[in-house]
Amino acid sequence: MQIYGPAHLHGAQAISPPHTSRVSNPSAANMPASIHDELDISEAGRLVDQVRDVPEMRLDRIRQIRAEIAAGTYETDEKLEIALGRMLDETA
Repeated sequence: MQIYGPAHLHGAQAISPPHTSRVSNPSAANMPASIHDELDISEAGRLVDQVRDVPEMRLDRIRQIRAEIAAGTYETDEKLEIALGRMLDETA
């Protein structure tokens, strides 16, 4: 397209003339020489993998605490005092 000012516009023109040679098999030209796979694991993914490797004794403790919470016996005055003391130590 040629522009000669605001009043002199020519119509649309072809990008390449019809007599240019075209590639006979364009899909073969776009194929990479070798294909390889790559895997990147994020830090969050690594942490999830580490959580799965928690020893069985910890899982037993988690199950015990969940059962105590469900029964309403997990929160005791002694545990609340310890938690408050730790919280005050962190804020001081």
